[in-house]
Amino acid sequence: MKLKIGILREERIPTDKRVALLPNQCLEVMQQYSVAIVVQPSDVRCFPNKEYVNAGIALQEDLTDCDVLIGIKEVPTHLLIPNKTYLFFSHTIKKQAHNKKLLQAILQNNIRLIDYEALVNPQGNRIIAFGKYAGIVGAYNGLMMYGKRYQLFQLKRAFDCFDFEDLKNELKKIILPPIRIAITGGGRVAAGAIEILNLLQIKQVSPSDFKTVAYEEPIFTQLHSSDYHKTINAQPYSREEFFHHPDRYRSHFHDFFPFTDLLIAAAYWNPLAPELFSLEQIKQTDFNIKVIADITCDIGGSIPSTIRPSTIDNPAYDFNRFTGLLEPPFSDEKNITVMAIDNLPGEIPRYASEGFGKQLMETVLPDLLTNNFSGNLRSGMVAEEGRLAQRFSYLQDFVD
Repeated sequence: MKLKIGILREERIPTDKRVALLPNQCLEVMQQYSVAIVVQPSDVRCFPNKEYVNAGIALQEDLTDCDVLIGIKEVPTHLLIPNKTYLFFSHTIKKQAHNKKLLQAILQNNIRLIDYEALVNPQGNRIIAFGKYAGIVGAYNGLMMYGKRYQLFQLKRAFDCFDFEDLKNELKKIILPPIRIAITGGGRVAAGAIEILNLLQIKQVSPSDFKTVAYEEPIFTQLHSSDYHKTINAQPYSREEFFHHPDRYRSHFHDFFPFTDLLIAAAYWNPLAPELFSLEQIKQTDFNIKVIADITCDIGGSIPSTIRPSTIDNPAYDFNRFTGLLEPPFSDEKNITVMAIDNLPGEIPRYASEGFGKQLMETVLPDLLTNNFSGNLRSGMVAEEGRLAQRFSYLQDFVD
């Protein structure tokens, strides 16, 4: 019997317009493999129902006859279909408390869960992600917030742009004074942010020059973990050691915050790693950062001023440096304006969905459809046959 795949409608609140496979990508998969694909209808998806119908892809509300269900964000527990294979971002593998019931329901319903976030190749590198698109929108929003805070320019919201070309046209409105922008991280997220800054032709400088050289134009620097971390025992920095034992390091970002106007936080954060800076350091007179675009959006994570996520509808809030309380955005020059939207790629859904679908076809579907859930898929298999996979056995106390 031919394998049947169902493309899920995104049901998580707030609404997400992305989709895992575009109409033409569904058609290509069906032509390449002996599979059937149906799509759950959606009134908000960035690719309307008619585009799937016009491509010859059937719409189907009830997906209980599908073998594999593919989505983007978490599936509400009451909509889970028992004994199926699901692919989506579950946001459970870091023991996120708000999704504990989701993981419990997955185990109780004998669901095989493949989490995109956990999929890695033999070298340990992630094989599918929205990171680049989060970086693009995060940098765009950070610049938008800076322009709005100082009444320099007004940009159209990213989600109001039809596609990436439309967003790039908005960049022509940006005229910046000689500010200094720091980007943390060296992965996909940082690359997406740098793509925006390069489109603006903002000069990139070394971390050292960022702190010491005077410029009469806007500049940015990219900071890797080695630039702002030092060992506790005064030993040389080791990338491998930092990856496995970040608790052996302390942050030296205080070397940079006196010189930074806009911080774009794009570095992956391990819960064992130190904060980028402390709440006490935020109160210091030399803490110069005015706007933080926290793309990572780890609550209680590396950025202590990220108290809660912001939303696409309300993208920013102010953090009072001295009271630690949140205030309306742009309400006081002494405050830090924080942008911490936790679903940034959802602001450019067509562009992000296209890129994600391409990754899915290249790195995930071959193992899913021809190798019987082997290969790289095993790395992302969180649950199967009502039990946690061995790699994720550390979650047992969480679900218990």
